[in-house]
Amino acid sequence: MHAAKDNDPRLDRREAMRMLLDRRGDMLLVTGLGSTTWDAAAVGDDARNFYLWGAMGAAAMVGLGLAIVQPERRVLVVTGDGEMLMGLGALATIGVQCPPNLALAVFEMPATPRPACSRATQTMA
Repeated sequence: MHAAKDNDPRLDRREAMRMLLDRRGDMLLVTGLGSTTWDAAAVGDDARNFYLWGAMGAAAMVGLGLAIVQPERRVLVVTGDGEMLMGLGALATIGVQCPPNLALAVFEMPATPRPACSRATQTMA
């Protein structure tokens, strides 16, 4: 995978989405609010895609519901960091349920407002 542009170390979201959906078979895709939905649609709109416009914080729980009722199908949730933070409690429920057919990919979105102190914690990682 290549950097977004020039010397930028961030991944190109569209290329990342394309790779995640390559050879998807019958996998269901749930996207969060905004950019991940645009990226999935740009890669190729599909009846197996669940775009959650206006449902900020719900992508992980919708993915969990699909994984539980469709145990024979893989389910991928792709969302941004801000949307995931809105539904942070979903991770505890997913951890308890632990469906083997569910995967989550969380993209860092540079447009998400961050307090100044978060820069310090990011450099520690």
